[in-house]
Amino acid sequence: MRIVFMGTPDYAAVILESLLESHEICALVCQEDKRAGRDMRLKAPATKELLQSRSLKIPIFQPKILDRAFAEELAALQCDIIIVAAYGKILPKAVLDIAPCINLHASILPKFRGASPIQQSILQGEKYFGVSAMQMQEGLDCGEILGFKVISNTQQNAIELFASLAKMAGELTLEYLERFKTIKPLAQIDADCSYCKKIKKEWGLVEFDCAQSLVRKSLAYSGWPEIYLQSGLKLKKLTLKESQEAHTKGKILAMRENEICVGCNKGSIWIAALQAPSKKEMSAYAYVQGKRLKVGDILE
Repeated sequence: MRIVFMGTPDYAAVILESLLESHEICALVCQEDKRAGRDMRLKAPATKELLQSRSLKIPIFQPKILDRAFAEELAALQCDIIIVAAYGKILPKAVLDIAPCINLHASILPKFRGASPIQQSILQGEKYFGVSAMQMQEGLDCGEILGFKVISNTQQNAIELFASLAKMAGELTLEYLERFKTIKPLAQIDADCSYCKKIKKEWGLVEFDCAQSLVRKSLAYSGWPEIYLQSGLKLKKLTLKESQEAHTKGKILAMRENEICVGCNKGSIWIAALQAPSKKEMSAYAYVQGKRLKVGDILE
């Protein structure tokens, strides 16, 4: 079976790697190289880096737009199937018509269609996380379900959960390719669907309002954009102390070893690490000691 793989980040690279061992990949389609890091150097997508690290002579396409000319170029490869994982762009009908397009979406569809399913699953406190294999059609993640895998909520942060679901998605892809002739697609129930947008940096700005919400945001936004106060101080390695008691916002309630306990309007949290703007991450206890803050003072 000749496969065109469309995917860009680490999540997609894990799935692509699972296919390289046992299937013929006739092309990779990913987004363009982008500037990243403090030095703003051009960085290739994780999927492209994977192929280059193995010196594989697989054609790599990085189109700015998915126009008809690109669709014709893709069709000329005469692939049997197109596997899509976090490609980052909605596929037009001209591409969908080339071959069956199967998407590995990191949620239990129809919940959390869209760009940030893993983060939104964490923010909503879902009991289960999962990945769905979906027959793509015009529209946003609304095609028929071909299979799924599920894990229970283990309080992983987004980075850890991405890794777990990527591995599961790779396994699900291989299972689908082995059984695709006998699988009966299952239509999604649109009435149960929900949508999630692309994460924005400003969503990481927080106050000490709700302890449980803060902990979920710290998990969901780990890596980027992380959570930070108006001062720019980043809050890291949070755990929930309790979720109901009322406290003065930002009041330091206790200190122990490397942690500090901070009160919220509702609940309180332990914070193990803090990072001031343009500074390195350090233990929360060392930070407040350096600032000469004590129990009863406000963390800002």
